[in-house]
Amino acid sequence: MSLFDDFISLIFPRICAACGNSLWKHEETLCLSCEYHLPRTEFHLSLENPVGSLFWGRVTLSGAAAFLYFHKGGKVQRLIHQLKYKGRKDIGLCLGKNYGQFLKNSPFFNTVEIILPVPLHLKKLRQRGYNQSELFAAGLGEAMNIPVEAGLLYRKKATETQTRKSRFRRWQNVAEVFAVRSPETLEMKHVLVVDDVITTGATLESCILALSGIKGIRISVAAIAVAPF
Repeated sequence: MSLFDDFISLIFPRICAACGNSLWKHEETLCLSCEYHLPRTEFHLSLENPVGSLFWGRVTLSGAAAFLYFHKGGKVQRLIHQLKYKGRKDIGLCLGKNYGQFLKNSPFFNTVEIILPVPLHLKKLRQRGYNQSELFAAGLGEAMNIPVEAGLLYRKKATETQTRKSRFRRWQNVAEVFAVRSPETLEMKHVLVVDDVITTGATLESCILALSGIKGIRISVAAIAVAPF
């Protein structure tokens, strides 16, 4: 860092997004301790995992995983909250790049050719200014050297927040909400659909159903975190 950078850091201190402690010069977004102790799931190593089980008997997937466990009051919740509501775009990119290093070496994800973030409705996108799932996707794409196609999967209508809804009500809320532009570009491709947090899997299931009619498509899903269910 230059003297100017040191001066700026005194006025606007660089702190870890997970624990709030000051970052060292070589650290970005997360301190090394928090990065090392993130509650990783390791779901990318097996097809039989809790995320995959959400979709058994409902849709067919080539892979299903989430990077971290989400617990109320924990560091992962803090990260997700800052990413979604505090403008911390760097968190999505950071976690995506970290997880991409694991997924690119997984036998279930190393053939992915295109990444599709779960889209926000245009109204919510205008309000927030960015799509947190798209940022996570961008980090994954950079680490895996795979293109991100943010415009192919889109929402046809706005939906209510999924918070505090039952699994059935969540499914009702997002049923037939998503559609695909230029589906021919996804024919015979292995696509990875990514979201921020998986709770019941209803949103991802709706996305999968919108994609599943495309000729020869293979679909995998991944998220930053998975909540207890």
